Parts: sequence; C-alpha cells; structure tokens
Amino acid sequence: MGATHGIKTVEVVANVHSGSVGRSAPAEVEKILSDFGLTPHVWTPEPHDIASCLRAAVDKAPDLLIVLAGDGTARAAAELCGPDGPMIAPLPGGTMNMLPHAIYGLRTWQPALTLALESGFEQPIGGGEVAGARFLVAAIFGSPALWAPAREAARYHQPRLAWMRARRAMRRAFQSRLRYSLDGAERQKAEAMIFMCPLTSRALASDDAALEAAALDVHGAADLFQLGLHAIAGDWRSAPVVAAGRCQRAEVWASQGIPALLDGESVQLRSFTQVRYIPKVARILAVPKDA
Repeated sequence: MGATHGIKTVEVVANVHSGSVGRSAPAEVEKILSDFGLTPHVWTPEPHDIASCLRAAVDKAPDLLIVLAGDGTARAAAELCGPDGPMIAPLPGGTMNMLPHAIYGLRTWQPALTLALESGFEQPIGGGEVAGARFLVAAIFGSPALWAPAREAARYHQPRLAWMRARRAMRRAFQSRLRYSLDGAERQKAEAMIFMCPLTSRALASDDAALEAAALDVHGAADLFQLGLHAIAGDWRSAPVVAAGRCQRAEVWASQGIPALLDGESVQLRSFTQVRYIPKVARILAVPKDA
C-alpha cells in the first residue's frame, strides 16, 4: 500500500484557476487517489476564497491535506495545520513552486502525487517565523519586496497597473536601508535581506537547524547588474555585494517600516522585526531523496 498505510481521510484544496492546475485537476486527483483506495473531498475555491477553504479543510482534521496551489497557499496550510495537525502534501500548482520542487523534485503535480502515495513518508519540515507568521521557502526584506505588486499585476495581465506599480517601486528603491543582526552579532547595514529555509536553500542541508541569511548591499543599477551576472554564471551568493551566512535568529530594523515577502506573499512589517528558525512548522508527506 505504500505511503497510504494509515491514511483514511483526504482533503484536497485545488486552485483550478492556476494555469499549471486547470479545470480537469479535481477529476485527475480523484482518479489517482482512487487507485490507492482513497476517496478525497475536493475543494475548488475561487481565488478570494482559498483561505476560507483551507480553514474548512483543516477543521475536518483529515489524515492528509493535499494542496494544489502556489507556495503562498502551502505556507498558509502549514500555518493552519501546525506541527500536530494534518499531514500536508504541497503539490506544484503555482508560478515558482519552490517548495513542491524541493520536496518532490522537478515533477508536475500528477507524478509527484503518485510518487508520494507510492513511497512517501511523514517528515517534519522546519522553517522561519516573522511577526507571528511562518514561512517554508524564503523571507525577503527590503527593496526587492516592493516589486511584488507589479509582478502580480503582470501575472493577471494588467499591464497598465503593472507599469504604475513598477514606477512606484522604482521611486522607493534605495530610499530606506536596513539594519540587521544575526544571532546577536554586531549590527550591519544592507539594502535587502533574504532568509531561506533548509529545504529550499542550496547552501544548507535539508536537515540543518538554521536559516540561510544573505545580506544584499546594493546601491544602484551597476550593483544590480553585477548581481545578475553572478546569478547567470551560477550562484548569486558569490557576488561581491552579497554577504551570506546562517543563523537561528535575527533582528531587522528600518526607519519607515519593512516591505517583505513571505513565500511570495506581500506583507508590511513594522520598523523592527525578529526572524527565528522553527524546527517543526508542520508535517509533510515527503519522498525518498533518491527519488
């Protein structure tokens, strides 16, 4: 029976409005699960109802919650389930799909689900916490987070709104630098900070009990160009404008509040915030590494 041993009840939240999911997803999910003797309850919410459907699905206390959506929705599901709630299978159904690809490899959701049901096992997943909110992929603070509204407008084919938001982000970029301290060390300056979780960081092992911390000391277009060149060449961490390390806790300051992205979701933080590593955010249905 593989990984389905012990799994009796399954809730599925599928964002069928995502191009990588599609309207046929509910029937496909039901077919795959039926091959393993499981009958799921499938939710297909409108985009504005995803959060309420997640809450309703978690309240049913299933043995397994399958999330077929983006990284932000997977993050929200993990927050709701917590370390002792339903086990989660975050399948690739968004734009970046960093978390699903870290767990299931570069697969589309159908083979990822089949593999998880065949050979999966329960595994705790660590992550980070900022201002009471958890993240499983990455938290980005500072100027890069200002571009998220423009990105979202472009994704929903609103070019005029995307252009307006991009101009606003450009005006605000480089206006407010961050101060940060890692694990109580001396305070440093940066234009932006990135905290990546062990499962998705290329600099950490998946079982490391820490976050990767990267400070970007970018002052203008020339530095951005240099950073881009290093990213194309192989690893943006090697750029001179990047100071990379690791930490279990950090403190970040800014004079006018901190724009941030938590697993791709925009948030506005106060002028001072703390980041900390959480060893067990939720339980996931993982697969063997050699898969």
